[in-house]
Amino acid sequence: MRKSVQVFRRDVTRIFRARRTWVIVIGVLLTPALYAWFNITAFWDPYANTGNIKVAVVNLDEGATSDLTGHVDVGAQVVDQLHDDHQLGWQFMGDDEAQAAVRSGDVYAAIVIPKDFSSDLLSITTGTFTQPALTYFVNEKASAIAPKITDVGAAGIDSQISSTFIEQVAEAATTELKDAGDSVELKLLNAKNDGLNAFDQASGSIASARQGIADMKAGIARSRGSLSGAQTTLGDVDQTLGDVQTALAQAQAIVAQAQTDVLSFTDAATNAYVQGATLLADASAQAHVSITQVTQALGQAGTRIDTAIADITAVTDANAAAIAQLQDLLDAGGLDPAVAAQLQQVLTALEQQNQADQQLLADLATLNTDTAGAVQAVQATADALNNAVQGAQTSAGTLRDALTGSLPALTSATATLSTSAGGFSAALDAQRAQLTQAGTLLTGLDAQLVATSTALDSLDGNLAGIQTGLGDARTDVLALGSASSWKTLGTVTGLDPQQIAQFIATPVDVAEHAVFPVDSYGSAMAALFTNLSLWIGAFVMMVIFKVEVDTEGVEPIRVREAYVGRFLLFGTLGVLQAIVVTVGDLIIGVQTANAAAFVGTGILISLAYVSIIYALCVSFGHVGRGLCVLLVIMQIPGASGLYPIELMPQFFRNIYPFLPFTYGIDAMRETIAGFYGAHWWRFMGVLGIFVVLAWVLGLVLRRRLANLNRLFNREIVATDLLIGEDVQVIGRGYRLSDVIHALSDRSDFRSRLDRRSRHFTERYPTLLRVALLTGLGGMVVLGLIAWLVHEQSATLLFLWMLWCLVVIAFLVVLEYVNHSFEAAAELAGMGDADLRRAMHGVDTVSSGGAAEASGGAQHLVGDDLTTPDPTESGPGAATAAGEPDVGAASTPDASDAGADPDTVDSDTDELTRLFADDPAPAPAAGSAVPPEPEPEPAGATEGEPDAEASDDDPDAPREGGERA
Repeated sequence: MRKSVQVFRRDVTRIFRARRTWVIVIGVLLTPALYAWFNITAFWDPYANTGNIKVAVVNLDEGATSDLTGHVDVGAQVVDQLHDDHQLGWQFMGDDEAQAAVRSGDVYAAIVIPKDFSSDLLSITTGTFTQPALTYFVNEKASAIAPKITDVGAAGIDSQISSTFIEQVAEAATTELKDAGDSVELKLLNAKNDGLNAFDQASGSIASARQGIADMKAGIARSRGSLSGAQTTLGDVDQTLGDVQTALAQAQAIVAQAQTDVLSFTDAATNAYVQGATLLADASAQAHVSITQVTQALGQAGTRIDTAIADITAVTDANAAAIAQLQDLLDAGGLDPAVAAQLQQVLTALEQQNQADQQLLADLATLNTDTAGAVQAVQATADALNNAVQGAQTSAGTLRDALTGSLPALTSATATLSTSAGGFSAALDAQRAQLTQAGTLLTGLDAQLVATSTALDSLDGNLAGIQTGLGDARTDVLALGSASSWKTLGTVTGLDPQQIAQFIATPVDVAEHAVFPVDSYGSAMAALFTNLSLWIGAFVMMVIFKVEVDTEGVEPIRVREAYVGRFLLFGTLGVLQAIVVTVGDLIIGVQTANAAAFVGTGILISLAYVSIIYALCVSFGHVGRGLCVLLVIMQIPGASGLYPIELMPQFFRNIYPFLPFTYGIDAMRETIAGFYGAHWWRFMGVLGIFVVLAWVLGLVLRRRLANLNRLFNREIVATDLLIGEDVQVIGRGYRLSDVIHALSDRSDFRSRLDRRSRHFTERYPTLLRVALLTGLGGMVVLGLIAWLVHEQSATLLFLWMLWCLVVIAFLVVLEYVNHSFEAAAELAGMGDADLRRAMHGVDTVSSGGAAEASGGAQHLVGDDLTTPDPTESGPGAATAAGEPDVGAASTPDASDAGADPDTVDSDTDELTRLFADDPAPAPAAGSAVPPEPEPEPAGATEGEPDAEASDDDPDAPREGGERA
């Protein structure tokens, strides 16, 4: 570490001694910062200037009229609103002028409102809907971003038109609804009053019907009493008729006995006459009394039947009146459906009962007719009996005069009397049967009256329920004015059409709450541009400053110490770059959650990027610099700096977690917008993993790549166009087995080298051409596929770059094998002393690139850097006196001891040691640089370890060697 600090101090001293280099250092510090500042300032608030983006508006709308909205001219309304809208630069012109302006680029887009636009909008009110459409022209060639902005403007016009139209339709509909609500409210008020009146009338009718039912029930009770009396009378009549029949039977028996005894009557005619007359008179009187009683009973039954008929007639008439009233109530309507249904059931039952009462009335009329007939028959029978008795009396009177001569007449009279008695008895049987039927009818009539009374009770109960329901309904109608529905109707009638229209046009108001708010677009972009400037700044240092360390003033030094020493310089400059960039960001107004954390994060990110870029450049030389450029190209779209990574193609989403920018940008966003949990620590931790990998590459893997870099730099310097540096190589640069073989048997070494290299030398040009043609062909094929398959272009681009790397790796390996044969040929041309020095590492030429091409060299013993002795001959000898050794650690000439350090020569010397420069000029004529030996085939065994590989500890001094 002490040597590393010495290298750092020496480098800083060189910079301060060469004052003219200060401009370069200041440029290295400021130039990347300017990139960040200018871009952040330019992107500070670009959308505030969208009013400068010109968009043509063409209004061809002729307007339209509908019954709902009246006359509507949407196009004119849009134009009026756009005159007050300054979000875009609206330009109002004709159709042809607008299209010409779009094609010429005078405007970025044009929006044409067609002539039938309003009529198409209003077609929805007629049921024949036609989709209205705006015509949108956009010049996508003029700008990549402007079409997206104009798209938003066109969408805004579409939304504005929709909102305006919806607002007009909603206002018209609300007005109609309000007017309809007023009409409905008036109708409901009238209906309420009419309903109350109807309820009152219905209640009165039901009360009258119930009173009629009560009267009918009283009449039925009276009728049942009359029917009971009639049944009792009919029983009495039947008993009387029975008695009459008994008397007639006795009379018939007497007549029969008289007929029997007529023949024997002659002797006792006088006594018999007296006795017969007496008996006949008694029988006639008894029959007359019975007939009188039957006649009276039948008369009473007829009277009671007439009373029942009158009562039932009154009941049926009352029922008919009630039915008519109920039917009128139903026909009037306005009743609750449930109440109306119940009332209809009652009406149906009442009609059925009334029909039964009518049938009963008809039966009673028939019975009354039969009873009258029976009275007439009994009266006729009584008359006949009276006539018979009178005839008998007359006969008896004449019998006294002419008993003997009038016996036949007597016999005839008795026969007639017997016949009349039999007929009268038969008539009495018929009358008794009719009386029995009349009793049955009266019993059925009583049952009907009981059923009628029950039905009337049920009807009265139903009417009472209906009357209660009507009262409740009337109460509900009275309460309707204060009900919520009535209040809702009042709300409808109180609607404000304009407010409702505005609400329907824009029903949702988005309440935006920014989480980790950022005050400007520039602050949001600061994370990307700051990271990009830090990467560019680190890369610029690797281009301007030498990454390889010379040994002046620090010899001996190990490669790892040299690596750390030069990193201290680059790290210091990186810290200064980060401070300049981040402090400048704060000055121009970039938002930060914590300014100190913002600056500190920038410093840590800069050190991480310096570590990565330094390791790549040291390990791979110019290829490493190309990788740095490739990384920054991939990180701009692949690290979510501009757009969310979810919007990127799948290839960039796949590499997103493996890019340093991903975590550098996210860490800086934490310091700009606000910290969340341990995110900052996680981002910086992952970035720290990249740093560890970079140090592993620079300190460990680099040693395995040094010979390749030396070969690469030698070819670069050979072009006399590209800049190359000395490469610090651990070891001698020759295979130990080749050195030992050459020392032991030079002739055999040369013959074996010749045999092994001849085959490769013959195939080398062919392999080189095939590799170049195959590489070029593969790149062309992949390019064509990417051109044809656009959706996979990112993946194919990655494959294209990977193919290029494979071809380059093959060419590098090919050149390395070729170089190994050339190194073996160099061993074949060395003298024994040179071979021994090569084996022991006393003066091993292990530098490459510019040093090897110009004759100078930077050597390493083990892992120590040394400076060659310019007096030594052989490969790697010093150049002619007076020529500077590019990157070499030669001691300054004594003649310069008193020179002014600020002179041009002094500054040039410092620039040569620290800053990258062009290759040194070719040595002057007559210099001591020996010609490069002719390559002779020798046995350079591939796969054998280098001399350095034989050491257990690469950092330890070589056996037989010394630390310079």
